[in-house]
Amino acid sequence: MQNTRSTFSILFYINTGKAKKSGKCPIVGRISVDGESTAFSTGMDIFPSEWDAHSGLAVGKSKESFIINKKIENCKAEIEKYYRDMLGNKSFVTSMMLKNALRGIGTNQNTVMQEFSLFLEEKKKSIDIRISENTYIQYCKGYRHLKDFLKDKLQVDDIPFGKVDIALIEDYACYLKVELKMAARSVHSYMAPFRTTVKRAFNKGLLRQDPFFDYTHEKIIDKRRYLSGEELEKLMKSCLKRASTNFIRDMFLFSTFTGLSYSDLKNLQFNHFQQQADGSRWIVLNRKKTGTASYIPLLDIPLQIIDKYRNTKFSGTDGYVFRIKTKEDLNIQLKKIAKAAGIDETLTFHMSRHSFATSVCLTNGVPVESLSQMMGHLSIKTTQIYAKVTRIKLNEDMTNLEKRIEGKYQLSGS
Repeated sequence: MQNTRSTFSILFYINTGKAKKSGKCPIVGRISVDGESTAFSTGMDIFPSEWDAHSGLAVGKSKESFIINKKIENCKAEIEKYYRDMLGNKSFVTSMMLKNALRGIGTNQNTVMQEFSLFLEEKKKSIDIRISENTYIQYCKGYRHLKDFLKDKLQVDDIPFGKVDIALIEDYACYLKVELKMAARSVHSYMAPFRTTVKRAFNKGLLRQDPFFDYTHEKIIDKRRYLSGEELEKLMKSCLKRASTNFIRDMFLFSTFTGLSYSDLKNLQFNHFQQQADGSRWIVLNRKKTGTASYIPLLDIPLQIIDKYRNTKFSGTDGYVFRIKTKEDLNIQLKKIAKAAGIDETLTFHMSRHSFATSVCLTNGVPVESLSQMMGHLSIKTTQIYAKVTRIKLNEDMTNLEKRIEGKYQLSGS
């Protein structure tokens, strides 16, 4: 049997080197694909005189010969079916894969959306352990976008992994960007779970090579929005009439001076506070988003805020420090607060974390390694993004350098 992508053949023979006491020899099958062969036992024996090596079948009209030939034909038909199915689903086949399929190993190969579903099931179990619920929701959105793409563009609900190639990957990325009008960052976030799904299939042997190897996503230009030192001063000095509005402003400032995200601030408990031998107080917790540890020394501003709202209607219960509304409610109020403070920025709660990294820490000389520990980043590369954002510290460092080397070097002829 010949195929444009591989050579394939099945041969049956008797192994005369392992003749039994009765004189019968075992009948062995050999599968060959692209020059590589794998032998397998059929579990049948026959006398050499009753075997035709040319046809690979038993000779004679006995009932035993008929049963042997019938089993050989069934076995051959089964292997040929596995071969066709694997070519359709995977686009590649090996002799060992066919042997395993004959033994019932690896015959239930998952398609793309099936494997994606398994990926989602595993991730669901790790919510609040390795990933946040928001991350899981993003993965589910990625699943729906891919399913819609297959339906709209290919008119199918699912595809075998053999159909996933660089052309399909780039078509899907284009679909997200052009038809769904997504920014580069959103395209990347929805391509990521699809890429992981394909990588899992590759590791399981469902693909010969990773089709994402040649794929390069559009470069994402990171722009971290944060408040400058001057804007922070305006926010802190702003006069707000309502106690609830003041509380929201203070929660923003608490995160600005601790680097806590909304979810970590909402879940902040008094048992996260630790007092060191020198008397300083720290927040020590595992970030909800990544599970990594954060070690944050408490500055004077957040300590004041803790004392300010202790035993008030804004204090939390059951050990929680604060009672905080939803992020959506906070962001609506923060826009009004920014306007009252004379800040032109569209204020969102997550800007407090960015402001902590830039205006509070890096601008004031905190090393990026220390900042990475406080922010609980998985990689210091994430923290280094903030170092690219702020130019104030760079200007300060070069001014100090200029003072240190003043008069030290002299250009000849000057």
